[in-house]
Amino acid sequence: MFGFFRKKNKDNEISKVVEKKIKPKNVVNGKITNEQILATINKLQKELDRLKLAVGVDKTSENENTAENILTEINDRAMVVKKSETEKMIEGVFDGLAMVGADGEFYDVPANYASKSKLVEGDILKLTINNLGAFVYKQIKPIERARQIGVLEQDSQNMQYYAVAEGKKWKLLTASVTYFKGEVGDEVVFLIPAESPSRSAAVENIIKRYN
Repeated sequence: MFGFFRKKNKDNEISKVVEKKIKPKNVVNGKITNEQILATINKLQKELDRLKLAVGVDKTSENENTAENILTEINDRAMVVKKSETEKMIEGVFDGLAMVGADGEFYDVPANYASKSKLVEGDILKLTINNLGAFVYKQIKPIERARQIGVLEQDSQNMQYYAVAEGKKWKLLTASVTYFKGEVGDEVVFLIPAESPSRSAAVENIIKRYN
């Protein structure tokens, strides 16, 4: 019986946290649905993942975030968010994983699109959301790039791929590595911002290592 009350109290604590994150207009008849709770948890998880990335940045560059700097420039421009009866257009900057919109929201960029377009952290994108809910991205202002060659490595715990060169490492999209059929130890040709620090890179090509 005591175990039942402990579980009930725990559920109440979770509900209180979720209620703070869910907007009132999404609450139906004073109740929060399981779907809304799961959606909110997923959003919180994404925010936590970004915080983990921030903690992992070298101390020498923790105050220099390419995406944040460029987002400031975007906000200084007029009409970065446009709405009509049929669609909504938002400008934002690619942070290596998603688009940080001028409206302050994060929009997931499909890995296949980011890989195929060789998006680099700092690229400016335009997202069009139509009245059917379809998301269409367009790269409108690529950041100046620098090309480097490194070694492909992979974290054995989270399976994240990295390009390692000159004592530094950059995160790579798994979709990019698998497209080129990369394996640990292969040479990787990658793109990074030419004049700004970054935590991620775009794979341009992979040179297979043959024993």
